[in-house]
Formats: sequence, structure tokens, C-alpha cells
Amino acid sequence: MPRHIRASALTALTVAALAAGTVLTAPAAGAATKAVTPKFLSASQLPPHPSSTWTAGPVTEGFPEGLGTCVSTEGVPSYDYRYREFRTDLDTSAVQMTVVADTATLAKALAKHYDDLIRTCGERIEQAYPDTEAEGRYYGKLAVEEGAQVRGLHTETSWGANDVSLMSVGRDGRTVTVVQWGQMGDFGDAPVSAFKKTTTTAVNKLY
Repeated sequence: MPRHIRASALTALTVAALAAGTVLTAPAAGAATKAVTPKFLSASQLPPHPSSTWTAGPVTEGFPEGLGTCVSTEGVPSYDYRYREFRTDLDTSAVQMTVVADTATLAKALAKHYDDLIRTCGERIEQAYPDTEAEGRYYGKLAVEEGAQVRGLHTETSWGANDVSLMSVGRDGRTVTVVQWGQMGDFGDAPVSAFKKTTTTAVNKLY
């Protein structure tokens, strides 16, 4: 989500997210060990920017704060999350998060949970911020590994902040990845086809 939605709002949205989402069952003791560490997108695999170049940050342990407006770790098992952030010289950013569940069944539930949070994110933003209008769009399912869902979100505040995000959730076996792209603008500024290609690459590249 672009930086115009302030980080101080994350707590309220997280509570709403937990109410809206499906609480997942914690993994049983003695669950399967971790898989091989999944790989991340490179800067060149992001949707091309018309006037700037993407740069990639390091792969970092933990959950990315940039996903916190729509997606959080509330209500899910304490898995090990990793992420990589991407930026351009202008106001465009992206992030990829990966998490390995203990079983494919848990990963399937986790992917659905995150997709549900993204699907309902606009509604929760409007409830938390009456001066913000939010609209979500569904761009379909991608036939890659166990599948990926692609969605968009546009927000506009009463003081003129105008932002658009593209978000996807994909799964390969026990591994779930979430990719988010965002910048100032509306749906007409969103590179949907290129983002679908990025999502396909992200899921295929995990292993």
C-alpha cells in the first residue's frame, strides 16, 4: 500500500482484519521441517517503470510493515516470514513476502486467508477512515503452480491523496508468497498485465 495511508493506522486495520479473516489453526507439535529457502524476485522482474529504474533491497527476516494495511500476521500461526522491498526514484514501491507453512493444507488455508484480507481491505479502510474512499477490483486467478489471485485497490482521501495498489497471493506447495505494487494514481495507472507476469514469475521462482 502506498505511504499515503499512515503507519499509525495499522493497529485499527489489523483488528478489523482479524475480525474479517479466517483464524487459522496452529500447526501440531512435530510438524514437518522447513523446506528449502524460497527465492525472491529481482528488480528486473518488477513491472517496468516508464521513467525510473527499480532497485531491490536485501532479503530480510520478519514481516514487512508495507503489507500491514491490508495483510497482517494476526490470527495465523507464528511462522518465519521473509521479505524483500523494491523502490524506484519516484513514488512507486513494491514488496514480496514469503512464508513456509508446515503442511500444504495449512498453506492453502493461509493463502485463502491473505486473499480474503486483500479482498475486504477497501471496506475496512473506509470503516476506519471515513474521509477515505476505497475501491477494490479482482483481476482473476493465474494458473501457476497451485494458483495465484490478483487484485487491485484504489484509495482517495478528502484532502486529495490518490493511490493505487496491485496485490497478489500465490502458492507453491507449502509456500505462500504475497506481492504488492503501489504508486500515486488510479486504476488507469496500474500495469495489470505486467503485474500478472511478475506474480507468475514470483511463484515459479520460489523453487
